[in-house]
Amino acid sequence: MSSGYHTSWKVPPEHREDRAYRAAGRRMDFAQAVYDRRSGLGWSTAELARRAGMAEEDIESIEESGTDPTLELIEQLACAFDSGARIDPGSTPEFRFEDRAA
Repeated sequence: MSSGYHTSWKVPPEHREDRAYRAAGRRMDFAQAVYDRRSGLGWSTAELARRAGMAEEDIESIEESGTDPTLELIEQLACAFDSGARIDPGSTPEFRFEDRAA
């Protein structure tokens, strides 16, 4: 008898190649990168929104995986964070905001 709880997700290989699945994964990686950088700096969503020239609701949508990471948006947030942005489709996570080299 099953307990009703899953210990891990089993995603069929053909789903991993699906465009919608990959797009959702990119949104999730981007959301995590934004959250990690913002919280690492000790900023609220309002502070990041102010520095990026965006509405706080936009930041919340990004962090909830509700926004596709366009190049323009990545650049806008990297400038607000005063950092570089790293995109590596071959790695997990795919997105990172990093300190600029001195």
